Formats: sequence, C-alpha cells, structure tokens
Amino acid sequence: MSSTPLDRDTAAGLDAADPLGHLRARFALPGELIYLDGNSLGPLPVGVADRMRDTIEREWGQDLIKSWNSAGWIDLPLRTGARIARLVGAAEDEVVVTDSTSVNLFKLLVAAARLRPGRRVVVTESTTFPTDGYIAAAVAEILGLELRWCDRADPVAAVGDDTAVLALNHVDYRGGHLLDLEAVTRRAHERGALVLWDLCHSAGVVPVDLDESGADLAVGCGYKYLNGGPGAPAFCFVAKRLHDELRQPLTGWMGHAEPFAMARDYTPAAGTTRLQAGTPPVLSLAALDAALDAVEGVEVADLRRKSLRLTGTFLDLVRAYTDLEVLTPADDRRRGSQVSLRHPRAYGVVQALIARGVVGDFREPDVARFGFAPAYLRYIDVWDAVQQLVAVLQGEEYADPAYSSRSPVT
Repeated sequence: MSSTPLDRDTAAGLDAADPLGHLRARFALPGELIYLDGNSLGPLPVGVADRMRDTIEREWGQDLIKSWNSAGWIDLPLRTGARIARLVGAAEDEVVVTDSTSVNLFKLLVAAARLRPGRRVVVTESTTFPTDGYIAAAVAEILGLELRWCDRADPVAAVGDDTAVLALNHVDYRGGHLLDLEAVTRRAHERGALVLWDLCHSAGVVPVDLDESGADLAVGCGYKYLNGGPGAPAFCFVAKRLHDELRQPLTGWMGHAEPFAMARDYTPAAGTTRLQAGTPPVLSLAALDAALDAVEGVEVADLRRKSLRLTGTFLDLVRAYTDLEVLTPADDRRRGSQVSLRHPRAYGVVQALIARGVVGDFREPDVARFGFAPAYLRYIDVWDAVQQLVAVLQGEEYADPAYSSRSPVT
C-alpha cells in the first residue's frame, strides 16, 4: 500500500476552490447519497420535471396536435442534436437525436458498409459492449459480410484492404480504458476503412472533437453523462462530407425529404435528418433537451480536467487503503471517467456499498465499477466513498447471504 494521498479536510478544501462546484445545484440529488453510477444512469437535473410537466399538461394536454408546429416538437431531434454537437466537437447539422444506441448502430453500420461496397469485412473489438457486438454480427449476417474481432490494445491491426468499417467503443465500458480517437481514425483511414465510434461512455465528460479528429460516424446514448433519463433517446453523428452519399436502411417517413407529402417512393432528406425513421418520442426528447441545461455554458475540457482529478484521487485512495486490483489505467491519457476494481465477490461489494449510501454498479464477472460525473461530484464524495469501501472490505460485508442472488439489473 502507498502512503495516504490526502485527508477529508484537504478534499473539502478542493471542493471550496472548485470552479465547477456551482454545477452541483443543477441536479436534484437525493439526500446524502454518493452517486457513482452516472456512467449507467445520470441523476435528474433541476428543471427537467418542470419541462416534462409543461410538455404534458400544456403542449399535449391543452394544445394537442398543434404542438408539433407551435411547440416545435417536429424539430426536437435536430435541435437537441445541435446542443449535443457542442459536447462532441461536431457541427450543429452533423448530429441528430433519434432511436436507441442499438438501432443507430445498425443504421450506421449498414450505411458504412454501403459506402465501401467492395469491402466485405466489419471489424469490432472482442470485448465490446454486448449490444455493439450483437448488432455488428447481425449486420454482417444480413449483408453477407465477415465479422472480424480485433484486440482493443491495437484495433487497427485487424483492419485490412478488405475492411469496410471498424466499430469501436471510445471508452471501454468494463475497465474504463480510453482509446486515442484521432490516432485510431487516422490509421484506419490509411487502410481505406471507415470508423464508427460508440461514445456512450465519453459524451459529455471526455473531449471528443469529432470534426478535428477526422471522424466518420458516431453514436452515443442520452441517459448516461448527458442525464436525459432512463431510456433517453440516443444520437448519431455523420461527418458532413458523407451526408450526400449516406444511405441508411431504415427508411421511415421522418427520414423522407417531405414526410407530409405522403409520396409513394422514398427520397432521403438532406443531412442527418435522413437518419430518422419513425415519429420522434417527444416526451423523452423534451426531457433530454431540458437535461442539457445542466451543462449549458460549461466547456468539456473543464469537465475533463475535474474528472481526471476525481478519478485520480479515487485511484490514489484505493491504492492507499486497499489491496484491490485496479483495471482502469492510471495514465490520464488512457482513462475515461470511471474506475473499475476487481474483487471475486464484486457484486456483494457493490450491494454492500449501496446499503451504505454509495451507489456504483457491477459488471461480469468480477468488476465493481464507479463512474465520476464531474458536474455534480465532490472531492469529499470521493474520500467518503473510499472510506465506506474500506469498511465493506474489512467487515466482509460483501459476504452477506442477501447478496447471493442477483437482481435483474446489476
């Protein structure tokens, strides 16, 4: 074990001097709970409930169908996408909010394969988030392509002149390892492949700079660090240079150039509008749009700076007070906004911490995972969380028989 990196008074001093400390008031956090699960579901931002009430009671309840025009419901996918674009380094017209991450992965993987018709291979990492792998396998089967698995340590090594698209998670969901988006994209382009990035664990906390990095395509969810609520719709990014030639497979009416012309034949809308399919889920979109107010006017670089300090402090404290194996890289350049620890009874560890008011989550087979959302977390939260972790380990609270069976959601 290393020497103790800081004490609680020092942590409180860091909070007092934190230039982002005022952002915590933008969230409706319950009581004294230490919430380290924003990488699974962000907390409720202040203002979302009022926005939902107005959308339901006035826009829907009073104005009814007029609200598609008067309240701008029809434009919510593009308006909300434009707000997210700022957080991922894209132009406003390169991002649209629509469908789920899984559906968007399907659309963009098919579109990418169509953009490289002479290439018959889709490459993705063997440790990818399950939905990414399942969707990639389905696309390969439907289109008669080969699915090739790559090693996350060097994903481009599996990319050849037969590869249409390389699909990767920017931040590994299990261990928190961060890939160099620009370098990977550049190397894949040198081999003629497109790259599709999953930004679910980086959008809103890690600078992405899609345009500056030369990225082609990306997806991301709205309910993690963007705090859009359970099941919030996801977003798609398509680089402007690909807009005119992109052909997505789910040619629903909202992706039509003139949806209310009710034409028999499909004509794709311009730009990212063509990535829409069915009618927008207005209530969910309104919640996500309102949630983005929580980081309005905040630079992602500033969030990243605090995130690295929070995770770095947590890592230092864990190493000082426990013997747990750390899966997450210590190198700032390779770490997302989470820390993952390994324990043979990790599920019990997480449940015991939740009982003590510290919320993280568990990932198979033996990973206790903690997300650090810099907009609302404090340094004293980090200190207190580790002290509770130490108590759980020393008292072997993870062995409680109550934790022998797992809940449906872990």
